[in-house]
Amino acid sequence: MNLKPEISLPDFEKLDIRCGTIISVNDFEKARNPSYQLEIDFGDLGIRKSAAQITSLYSREELVGKQILAVVNFPKKQIANFFSECLVLGVYGEDSKDVTLLSPSLPVKNGLHVG
Repeated sequence: MNLKPEISLPDFEKLDIRCGTIISVNDFEKARNPSYQLEIDFGDLGIRKSAAQITSLYSREELVGKQILAVVNFPKKQIANFFSECLVLGVYGEDSKDVTLLSPSLPVKNGLHVG
């Protein structure tokens, strides 16, 4: 496994990682790879959308109500006819199609920072 280049603390501090709760999940039929369209409640930041390739480990039903971590300060990215407004964070398994979502171990208020 190769390490990425070393970064400084100010580089890390540029990332705005927050906790949110998934409030809706739909199949993303126009995506190249199997994906879901998520709506995530980030509290005072509002609701943001994200496309996530997490279909191999998660059903739509089990994702609703799940708290996750996401980077919320990336620019919007258009994927087919959908605009992704944040990047949901997860850990790649040995098969890169198996992504395990990162989430807090206890319930927290939506929108809180990770640091």
